[in-house]
Amino acid sequence: MAREPSDQELMASLQRRDHQALALLYDRHARSVYSLALHILRDRAAAEDVTQEVFLQLWREPQRYLEERGPLGPWLLRVTRNRAIDLLRRSSRERWPARPDARGADLHVPDPSPGPDEHVWSVALATRVHEALGELSDAQRQVIELAYFRGLTQREMADALGLPLGTVKTRVRTALRRLAEILTRDGVWSDVS
Repeated sequence: MAREPSDQELMASLQRRDHQALALLYDRHARSVYSLALHILRDRAAAEDVTQEVFLQLWREPQRYLEERGPLGPWLLRVTRNRAIDLLRRSSRERWPARPDARGADLHVPDPSPGPDEHVWSVALATRVHEALGELSDAQRQVIELAYFRGLTQREMADALGLPLGTVKTRVRTALRRLAEILTRDGVWSDVS
């Protein structure tokens, strides 16, 4: 039985413009990206657009991911969160385009629309992530909730908590790493690196 390539191996292939590497990364991470976008946006079409944009960005600029900063999965979720929150902020000022610009990427991305099995998986994933949040320290859980569920930037969190920005950045980074460890340990996270 062949070993599954790690995210880092796939990212190395992606930098060499390997379409198959993108397809494998998409298969591995699209559900969690879509689930987070849907949780933030509460709109399936917008969540699909954000999912496509996240993977198009990965295709266009694979060098933006830095392995030394942590696993690919949490990085993709940070990109997803940022794109979804940007969309929420823009939506009050302008209309979101029906289709994101796909220039420069000659690839077919499968439709991420959830069927019944994906819906069940999304609910199970959300439940497990919620349980995993309970394993974080209070300080770590607080910054994750402020960032991912309230949409605050790190600067806004620092102001709200009365903490230095560097402290907030460290807490967020530590919390995301711990969360990835918990989800990997429990077999929820698919990074095999």
